[in-house]
Amino acid sequence: MGLWDKLKGELIDIIEWLDDSRDTMVYRFPRHENEIKMGAKLIVREGQTAVFVREGKVADVFGPGTFTLDTQNLPILSTLAGWVYGFRSPFKAEVYFVATRQFTDMKWGTQNPIMLRDAEFGAVRVRAFGTYSVRVVDPAAILRQLVGTDPLFKTDEVATFLRQVTVARLPGALAAAKVPVLDLAAHQNQIGAVLGGQLSEECRDIGVEFVKFVIENVSLPPEVERALDKKTQMGILGDMSRYTQFQGANALEDAAKNPSGGGGSGMAEGMGLAAGMAMAGKMAQSFSPGATPPPLPDAAAFYFAIGSEKTGPVDLARMRTEVAAGRVGPATLVWKPGLPNWVAAKDLPETKALFPPTPPPLPS
Repeated sequence: MGLWDKLKGELIDIIEWLDDSRDTMVYRFPRHENEIKMGAKLIVREGQTAVFVREGKVADVFGPGTFTLDTQNLPILSTLAGWVYGFRSPFKAEVYFVATRQFTDMKWGTQNPIMLRDAEFGAVRVRAFGTYSVRVVDPAAILRQLVGTDPLFKTDEVATFLRQVTVARLPGALAAAKVPVLDLAAHQNQIGAVLGGQLSEECRDIGVEFVKFVIENVSLPPEVERALDKKTQMGILGDMSRYTQFQGANALEDAAKNPSGGGGSGMAEGMGLAAGMAMAGKMAQSFSPGATPPPLPDAAAFYFAIGSEKTGPVDLARMRTEVAAGRVGPATLVWKPGLPNWVAAKDLPETKALFPPTPPPLPS
């Protein structure tokens, strides 16, 4: 510092900080040998806090307002200095201005995918990104924990640490929400609010608070998203037979618009088109939700009554098990589709064979 700067520092008795940046969190007021005249004016604007430090110890803290520095409003500093001089004597102290406004549009994102357990998809990998805003709530704490003797402390010096804390907390917050992966988009605001509170609690010891935490997007791996797109397409198509008919109609229309030059070739194309439509029709029938195979020969549906309770439908093998266990007897009422009323098991041809014939009584 030159002679003019030294003389200029001696003449100036106003201590203030006009912040012309958007990312400065802490600014140390420059003074030659940190000498401040008793009676100097301290101007602290809204969104600022002034902290006086002497010999490495935080002394007095001033909020917004204009102050005349003397021993009355500098009680801690006066005690640390062991004040014995006159009212106008200079004293040495460092003055740090701490910005207490919000620092917005700070970015965060997951560098690597996060593993989650989903009830529908099982183990899935997700990525997420968003923004957050922070502010300083304890100027003395941020000076002790982060700033130290740095004369100009900016947001980029703490942004990496805040991002790491965020990504470390994110998996637990997503798991605790117990929200299916497909419903995360509808609950991003609630999860962000909960996560912001957790991060504020964790960063309380460094004097920083998360004012707002925003989850902008939670995405699945590309291959999973493609599979979901195919599933959505199948849901939109609905009836496969109708879709196949629609595709066949389009093929006939295209063939009509582009007739072949030779008769033989045109006939071959027509035969190929017909064969393709027939095959498509068979495929549509096989994929159609209404197409079901016929029942197995021994898969008839039976109902039987035990007391006033109806049981069924069961197949013939199950009926055989019930007879062997003694729960179904010859007089047990049974019914199957096609019968107008309930009948005794011994009177139904299918179940009658389950009961061995009873021999006649021996002759006397």
